[in-house]
Amino acid sequence: MKSGSQLKEWPKAGCCGLPTSLAHYCKLFPLVEVQQTFYQPPLPKTLERWRSQVPPQFEFTLKAWQLITHEASSPTYRRLREKLDERERRQAGSFRLNDTVLRTWERILECAQILGSRCILFQCPARFTPTPEHKSNLRSFFSEARRRTKTEPGGEPPTFLWEPRGEWRPEEVKELCGELGLVHAVDPFERLPVKSGMGYFRLHGKTGYRYKYTTAELRSLQAIARTYEPCYILFNNIAMLEDARRFLKLVESP
Repeated sequence: MKSGSQLKEWPKAGCCGLPTSLAHYCKLFPLVEVQQTFYQPPLPKTLERWRSQVPPQFEFTLKAWQLITHEASSPTYRRLREKLDERERRQAGSFRLNDTVLRTWERILECAQILGSRCILFQCPARFTPTPEHKSNLRSFFSEARRRTKTEPGGEPPTFLWEPRGEWRPEEVKELCGELGLVHAVDPFERLPVKSGMGYFRLHGKTGYRYKYTTAELRSLQAIARTYEPCYILFNNIAMLEDARRFLKLVESP
């Protein structure tokens, strides 16, 4: 198996979270999707340590903090270590444009800067449905988020990835991605991604987390990935380490 630094540029593959130590993982894969930033952003010194442990070309994509996307009634808040007061709990989630959500965004931007992240994922709960209010929230949030995102001279702003779930129709997703400059993050075995040049695929398992992909399915995934550049493939199933390695072997094969 080639090291992460020797792999073909696209598609890149890795895991949602670390199924092994970072020191070992970065020898196998060129990227990882950071999950901790969704539940509770790590301390800056922790992020700095992670960055120092990997090669310069290793890529961290990260998942935006749940205070932006999920309301405080979500069961995922059980893993939140910070105490929220009643005002913050009312303001959190659904991309509402308020002090709580904007402070949360500043924290995520700090994480992205430390890790050198070029992609930030906004994963929505199924209850974030395509209502006029939610669409308006998306427009307001991403407009302000871009305004507040500072880049170094000559640098590129991070790419915003949006993973809607639930009742969203393909034409609604396509319209908002085009209008707001978002990349559609999706499991291509569940629904077709919006064509935008870039692909960001999150493989959740065809029948759930315990699913293991067949070789035929990985070849099908490879064929889909070839039509996108850049293209990121992130496995999020119980066999993520094995399946991601198998997929990269297919990519490396002549």
